[in-house]
Amino acid sequence: MRLTVLGGCGAWPTARQACSGYLVEHDGFRLLVDPGYATFPRLLDHGTPDGVDAVLVSHGHPDHCADLNPLLRARGLSDSPPPALPLYAPHGALDAVLALDKPAMLAAAYTLHGFRPGDRLRIGPFAVETWLLPHFVPNAGLRLTAGGTVLAYTGDTGPSPDIARLADGADLFLSEATYLHRVPDPGDAPYLLTAHGAGQYATRAGAGRLLLTHLWPGTDEGAARKAGGGTYDGPVAVATTGLVLDL
Repeated sequence: MRLTVLGGCGAWPTARQACSGYLVEHDGFRLLVDPGYATFPRLLDHGTPDGVDAVLVSHGHPDHCADLNPLLRARGLSDSPPPALPLYAPHGALDAVLALDKPAMLAAAYTLHGFRPGDRLRIGPFAVETWLLPHFVPNAGLRLTAGGTVLAYTGDTGPSPDIARLADGADLFLSEATYLHRVPDPGDAPYLLTAHGAGQYATRAGAGRLLLTHLWPGTDEGAARKAGGGTYDGPVAVATTGLVLDL
């Protein structure tokens, strides 16, 4: 399994970093997970729009799905449109982004498969388990297994005992880490995580590696690695545009 990071910035993209977006590949199948703001140009660094085999979205916030629109436009409006792109997302999560264009304009470009967090899916070679994790909108934590390798991804989440279950024994734990040590607004604390907390969950889960993502724009990456490494003894990195990991 190969993970290519298209972006890992929370809330909005910066000049250097796109928002959440990950290309996960196994046996030639290319699964795009969370095409957030500014990820489409980064996707083009690694292939063509018709090279994506399916899209999987954790939740409906635009920093996780907005660039689905240019991807569908590039496929659906091309001279030789490829087959309809399978889209997997929690029910209703993609309503807003799919409504950006007239319904008929891109209708043939995709096939939507809604699911409830907690469902199990099969997407190409990937067995996908999902968990409902706490966020401002329904969010699905994702556990992808292929070829005996496990990638666990939180989407956006606050603290939950299900996070350690999601990441149990995972080869790579890709975790929300909006802040370093604490969430500054108490009203947001149930719905967002810190690098410090991500390290704690990685330790409880016995994960092989920790990859921190969704950092607040401008966060010092070294400080995030230090915060995550303070509670986790394994390898810690930050999800930055262009990072490629072979699992």
